[in-house]
Amino acid sequence: MNFINTYILIGFILIISINPFLSNPIFSQEKEKRSAYSFFNQGLNYSYQNKADLAYMSFIKALKIYEARQLKDSVAECNLKLFYIIDSQKNNSENPLPYLIKYKNYAEESNDTIRQIISNAYLASYYFLKDFKKSEKFYKKGLKQSLLINNELFQANFYTNLGALYNEYDTILDINNHKKAINIYHKLNMDGKLFSSYLNIAEHYRLKKSYKKAIEYLKKAETVKIEHYNKKLLKKLYERLALNYQSNKEYKLANNYFIKFDSIKELLNNSKQNTEISRIKEQYDNEKLKAENLISESKRKQNRNLFIAALSLLCFGGIIGLLTLKNSHKKRLLAEQQQELEQQKNLTLLKEQEINTINAMIDGQEKERIRIAEDLHDNIGSVLATLKLHFENLQLNREKKHFNQEELYEKTEKLIDETYLKVRNIAHAKNAGVLANKGLLTAIKLMAEKISDANKITIQVLDFGLNKRLDNNIEITVFRIIQELITNIIKHAEATEATVNIALYDQNLNIIVEDNGKGFVPSNNAGEKDGMGITSIQTRVNHLKGTFTIDSTPNKGTSIIINIPTL
Repeated sequence: MNFINTYILIGFILIISINPFLSNPIFSQEKEKRSAYSFFNQGLNYSYQNKADLAYMSFIKALKIYEARQLKDSVAECNLKLFYIIDSQKNNSENPLPYLIKYKNYAEESNDTIRQIISNAYLASYYFLKDFKKSEKFYKKGLKQSLLINNELFQANFYTNLGALYNEYDTILDINNHKKAINIYHKLNMDGKLFSSYLNIAEHYRLKKSYKKAIEYLKKAETVKIEHYNKKLLKKLYERLALNYQSNKEYKLANNYFIKFDSIKELLNNSKQNTEISRIKEQYDNEKLKAENLISESKRKQNRNLFIAALSLLCFGGIIGLLTLKNSHKKRLLAEQQQELEQQKNLTLLKEQEINTINAMIDGQEKERIRIAEDLHDNIGSVLATLKLHFENLQLNREKKHFNQEELYEKTEKLIDETYLKVRNIAHAKNAGVLANKGLLTAIKLMAEKISDANKITIQVLDFGLNKRLDNNIEITVFRIIQELITNIIKHAEATEATVNIALYDQNLNIIVEDNGKGFVPSNNAGEKDGMGITSIQTRVNHLKGTFTIDSTPNKGTSIIINIPTL
């Protein structure tokens, strides 16, 4: 107890000694960071309450502190919020675009995919009513990035906005984008996004003069809980219900919703807010100049106070060192007791390791049996399928004079030799064929070249970002997956062309295998009875913690999309 009391006394003395430094620049910087965080959250709250002028003032204060501290992440977020606040106000004299450009530049410099997606979304929104081509370009670019990182929420948002864009510029286009978005929002239980999607579909039907259908979707939006949404969405809902009822000649209902629209419209008067935003901007520019002058003075005081604080801490460190020496004897006794316990644990671990070793041997034997079965199916099956194509080609073209039978015989003989070598390699436990020496991309291209030589199907391999070798297990499994997909195309698809797209982006391997064959309905062909087809591929992808998607339509070909993390 005396030892503990001594430590408490030293801690009390240390607090009293350091207290004078709490006002120095080091602690002031921490205080400013906390203040900036507080201003930022305050701006968010004002934004939710549609108090744009107060939100703008709070974000400007936060931005000033973050810029002085060179906290680039926080500066970027402030720039994004300021863009949104200014862009949302009508008749505002300040241009919001420079704030968004700063945010976008930082996202590209830091190679931040999420921020790049967000900047594309906001740029598309900015050009929505100004430039159809630019808006569509940024929406599609963001959607492509969202698919690459497999983010369903981002995908749904881009589907929604693309649908709204097409509503605005072309009423003939269908509503598939909106329906894709709604499916995802239902899956993620996102009522707010679902609300907006219903409004967008209703607008599509209104433009086509299908007023009853538009009212149906607006009523669906009205059933969504909206107490936490902003008043602008409510205003839009009431306005569109009133207009659709009026166009459908239901004047009483139209009048009811016009009354609701007028009551909420008064709450959204932005003229005072816009004036206040301009005034705050001027104040911010003046304060920024003052802050730059204070920084140099702050650094000088900071160096002096650091020296004093370091000297004080050195003295107290010596006192603590003396107390530590007195306590070392007790620690040695505890260490000896701990050593005895460790010896007992080691004996127990040795016994457990013996049991684990026996279990591992059994598991290894079972895995080896499975590997041999897969090698026979993937390696020999793929080559035999190609060999079958050669014989079919020979049978179909034997009556044609221009057909070079000798060349086909030579290719067929090579495939038979290759089959023999593969069987021999499996017998000698050689793994993955050409993968062991040449790598994944080379193996895929060689396979495609051999199959294309049969003149029954042309396979093209496109790659991006595969500048280095991947983990050997990943390369082997991915090769087997692509090999099985190509074999399925040859056996079942009746295709003449196939493409293998393989790309490495942000430590994520993306594979797309497409064909122009007869296609199928995925829900009815999700697996095969022998377990060596699509089900086998799905199992391998799951083992690599990846995702597997089938996109197929009868008579329109098939696309298989696979995403696999490489870390």
